Amino acid sequence: MNKLLAVLKKAGFDGFLLMIGTMIMLAYFLPQPGMIKEPVSLEEIANAGVSLIFFFYGLRLSVEKLKAGLANWKMHIIVQLTTFLFFPLIVLVSRPLFVNTDLELLWLGIFFLAALPSTVSSSVVMISIAKGNIPAAIFNASISSLIGVVVTPLWVGLFIASATGHFDVTDIVIKLMLQVLLPVIIGISLNSRFGAIAEKYKKQLKYFDQAIILTIIYTSFCKSFSQHLFEGFTALELAGLAAGMMALFFAVFFCVGLLCRLFGFSDEDRITVLFCGSKKSLVHGTVMSKVLFQHSTITGIILLPLMLYHALQLIAASIIAQGMARRKEV
Repeated sequence: MNKLLAVLKKAGFDGFLLMIGTMIMLAYFLPQPGMIKEPVSLEEIANAGVSLIFFFYGLRLSVEKLKAGLANWKMHIIVQLTTFLFFPLIVLVSRPLFVNTDLELLWLGIFFLAALPSTVSSSVVMISIAKGNIPAAIFNASISSLIGVVVTPLWVGLFIASATGHFDVTDIVIKLMLQVLLPVIIGISLNSRFGAIAEKYKKQLKYFDQAIILTIIYTSFCKSFSQHLFEGFTALELAGLAAGMMALFFAVFFCVGLLCRLFGFSDEDRITVLFCGSKKSLVHGTVMSKVLFQHSTITGIILLPLMLYHALQLIAASIIAQGMARRKEV
């Protein structure tokens, strides 16, 4: 148990997830600060923080690393197809079960989760524990982040109009380009001069990222609670959502494992594909929700499946990674 707790802490499953729960409770009991517009709203602070998150992300990502990662192209294609095609299609198949029901908004949140990029930090941690291909993991997660700027809004745009009443793909992509992709590109261009400094203070930058994410979660749930959007969900329905998120993780994990055997990947590459292909990014989900569901009160509900999946994927992936590591040591 101590080993498992140590792994979960290393992967980020510690005080940060506790703070997420705290922000949700704070939004429920004290939503007023999240709704204030003057002189500066928390939403405006979060918007500026989003751009800074991706600027520092790009600052730590060198062009040389991206070029070196291109060599194993077959593995990269499988990871990206799993992340942006296979994952959404699995969720899309379930849509008829939710149409014209009280749970239709939850399905949109699940689909939003399925269309998101892979996560960088926890994927690399799990792959390191399981003794996989770490450079390939870093490359795939980084490329996934860039692809998601375009692909995620295109996927979600198929259904978002019915939930929010409007959706302009061009406008959304332009906003994401300016708020996410442009800061990344600027960061990459400055990597040779300031990349070492960003690496030196990466722990502090992680705390900054988490602070912005918590701000987004707080303001999102303030809106949702103020509109009483969660009153229609029972405890049984939320428990069912958690079970569904766990089932989704293992369905993708199992199917990706079959693909790895089909293509004859080495153990190291198979581990990388399994973890990169089955993980979804809480960071990208929260920041993209600011643009995709801007001025919408449903953002809290949209983020609920993602936060459940994030917590459950850390637990499941940690256990699996530990098991893989033990088998390699035998």
